[in-house]
This record gives sequence, structure tokens and C-alpha cells, in this order.
Amino acid sequence: MLEIKKIAVLSELNELKKEYFEKTTSALDGMWHFGFVPMSEHFGFYVNNELVGFCCINDDGYLLQFHLETNSDTSAQALFTLIAQQNSKVIGQVKGAFVSTAEPDYMSLCLDNSSIFKVNALMYKQDPKVSNTQKHSFVMAMATEQQLAEYVKFASNNIGAPEQWLTGYYGKLIKRKELFGYRKEGQLLAVGECRLFDEHQSDYADLGMIVAQSMRGQGIAKKVLNWLKTHASSKGLKSMCSTESDNIAAQKAIVSAGFISTNRIVQFEFNIA
Repeated sequence: MLEIKKIAVLSELNELKKEYFEKTTSALDGMWHFGFVPMSEHFGFYVNNELVGFCCINDDGYLLQFHLETNSDTSAQALFTLIAQQNSKVIGQVKGAFVSTAEPDYMSLCLDNSSIFKVNALMYKQDPKVSNTQKHSFVMAMATEQQLAEYVKFASNNIGAPEQWLTGYYGKLIKRKELFGYRKEGQLLAVGECRLFDEHQSDYADLGMIVAQSMRGQGIAKKVLNWLKTHASSKGLKSMCSTESDNIAAQKAIVSAGFISTNRIVQFEFNIA
């Protein structure tokens, strides 16, 4: 008999998470799967008290991951439909899902339960025809703990992210030596992230950037990405990044920095019977 229970300790899912990432066809977006997923509520699927799968749902009621172990006798289609139709008393309301096209099993289940979807973001990887290492006159410096407040204010002013969240997020990146800044005449004009993975996808670096609004359209974004890509390559890592589907300026900068996009993050809205 199948039971659905809340997961209190995420380490219980280590083996299932490993299998989940092994089944993907390409690297998954780091912010979604290592930033948003850990903050989401997780539920385990149990058969005869044995954990055979899991899903996680964010605060807005959207699925972010869904997985059943490969050899499970449980029907993934039936279980997913149960959840999507809000027929699980344990899980409750589920509005829809976010899924990468690099997650074919999860994507297929979403398609079976939705007629409304849109592209949320584009995922990029290095173009193999473009060199990964370049010499730069453009230089970025590693952020320090003393500069945390400055970086938080910069990001809040330029992309509108909440300062409380940024303080925790940037604080972690600084401790991991993964946050960098570009300055001119002492003024912070761009911030770059080179996020490394502790597990799963550990041969990749996930890049991110913010350019001051007053400096956009001057080619700085391309320079930031090229610098970050070279930095990642010096560590033996392949670079990846993503941006929103409506951010045309960022898309142009990413492509000009030698990236190509073959996968998307898709937002589904479930058909509620």
C-alpha cells in the first residue's frame, strides 16, 4: 500500500536524489535545484514502509521535483495524477509545476496533466566550438565578508531582490569564494557568481551576473560571463547559466559570450477536474 508522508530530514532522500540527477539528459539549473528546492516542502512515497520516491513543492504550490525509483512497482502516472488533481490529503493544493526539458520523465507526466504551459527560462551550456579560456584585461575581484552589505544593496537596487534573502544567499557565496565584483574608480558596477556543486553535477559551474542599470548595453555582461567562464575552466569545470524567457538583453549577452541554449524550464498549470 502506498503512503505519502512529509520528509523532515532531507538526507533521507540522498540515494533517490542521486538517481534523479542520473536520469536527466543535461545539467539542471543550479538556482532551481540547489537554491529553491531545499527551501521547499518534501514528501516521501512509501510502499510497505519503504521509501521509493519523493516530490517537493514550493510555497506557491508548484512542484519542483518528482521521482519514483526505477524499479518501483508503483505507477508514476497514477501517483502524479493523484497529486496534480489535488487528491492527496497529505500534500494538499498543487497549482502546477516547474520542470526542465532535461527531465523527460517528469516533463511527460506534466504534459499528461496540463494543457496550459509557458517557457519560464532558457538554460545555456558552453558552445564546444568556442574557446573556454581567454586572456582578460577585464578583471573581477573576489567579494569579502566586509563587503557583504554593499553587494546586497547593489543587487537589491538593480534587480529588486529582497535584502533579507540576499544577505543569506550572498553570505554563503562569499564563504564559498563564489562571488565576485567588477569595479571602476572604486564603484561596484557588476556582480558575478560562479556557483560550484557539492554533489550531483560536480563537474559544472553555474554562472550568474548582475550589471548596474546605468551600465547596461555597454558590453559589460559579456565581459563578466567570459571572465567567469575562464575562472571556472581554470578549475576544470564546464560552465552553465540561465535567464528568464523575456530577458532578451541577457540572452544576447549570454550567446555572445559563447553559450548555446538547448533546454528550457517550463511552467505548467494543472487541469483541475
